[in-house]
Amino acid sequence: MHQQVANAASEQEAREHFSQQGFLVYSVRPRAGGIGRLAPAFSSRRKINLGKFLIFNQQFVTLVRAGLPILKGLDLLADRLTDPKLAKYIQAVRADVRNGVLLSEAFRNQGVFPAIYVTSIMAGEKSGSLAEVLDRFIAYQKLSLSVKKKVLVSLIYPALLLTLVFGLVVFLITYVVPNFAQLYSSMQAKLPQMTLILIAVGTTARNYILAAFLALVAAVFGFRLWSRGESARAKIDRVKMHTPVLGEIWIKYQVAQFSRVLSTLLVGGIPLLQALDTAAQSLDTKLLQRALETAARLVKEGQSLSASLATTKIFPGLSIDMIEVGESTGALPSMLASVAEFYEDDVNTRMQAALSLIEPLIMMCMGVFVAFVLVALYLPIFSLADTLG
Repeated sequence: MHQQVANAASEQEAREHFSQQGFLVYSVRPRAGGIGRLAPAFSSRRKINLGKFLIFNQQFVTLVRAGLPILKGLDLLADRLTDPKLAKYIQAVRADVRNGVLLSEAFRNQGVFPAIYVTSIMAGEKSGSLAEVLDRFIAYQKLSLSVKKKVLVSLIYPALLLTLVFGLVVFLITYVVPNFAQLYSSMQAKLPQMTLILIAVGTTARNYILAAFLALVAAVFGFRLWSRGESARAKIDRVKMHTPVLGEIWIKYQVAQFSRVLSTLLVGGIPLLQALDTAAQSLDTKLLQRALETAARLVKEGQSLSASLATTKIFPGLSIDMIEVGESTGALPSMLASVAEFYEDDVNTRMQAALSLIEPLIMMCMGVFVAFVLVALYLPIFSLADTLG
């Protein structure tokens, strides 16, 4: 596999230039420093619903297996999609195919479809097995969405609990405490130190709650802008990786996703270097993408995949050992699928264990805070009752 640099007005022009020279073009990327460097900042604005895209592919592969031409299949589906955003892109794909563009090229031109999908379609076109390629992508997408749904479902209850706790804290601090402060000021009672501290915090929070809310919104907006940069994303990934307990889960989830994508591409006949590049693009973590770029360079220089991944110091040792066994036995794709299954199960188990500890911890912290508020607010009343008695 070779890499070359050329000047062209568009990606399609670059592909045609190298195709005329007899090259089989796998991917075209903007040169560093060009407009491609701006893409990550705006890529989050252009996303498709993967669930509905999966349904489209299930319908599309059915039409292909029935013997319909690709253009006819796109004609039947493009105007019947319920998702207007996806329909817009499929209609653009249909227009490109009608103008003579390859199907993989037409999907790539939209800039929103997963890299693994575009690369798999290209492999299906070269081998004449488009239906089998689509079946493999559908199976991969189903597994990927299933794992993501399991993770999200397990996070719903803790997120809801944190929201309710935060709302209760805000209510106590900004409403209940200031009302008690007015009561005590009218009674001119001598208050304990903990009550004075709580009243000071409550009255200050009540006076500046709007400013605090605006500051929070501005901070979230500023963080989102900052996090779009490549260096910022790498720093965020390092923080995630070194977070106690959750960092290990995050790494294993990324390894499972990478292994699943790489296995799917290798089964589809994609060369290892191209498959590594596509698998890296499919990940949302900039830190792991850079590590895989280094690993791909070492593989190109003649090192094994397992040795190259070991140099990144990110992949767990067990995954490296399993990949090494797969390379030595000539069963790398199936071994990568086993790595993905193992770490997907491990992530699910560890997530459940971590959440089972986090939920009681949240309740304990909330109980301590509520107890402190109640004692601080009612202690002066008890003292006053004793005095009157």
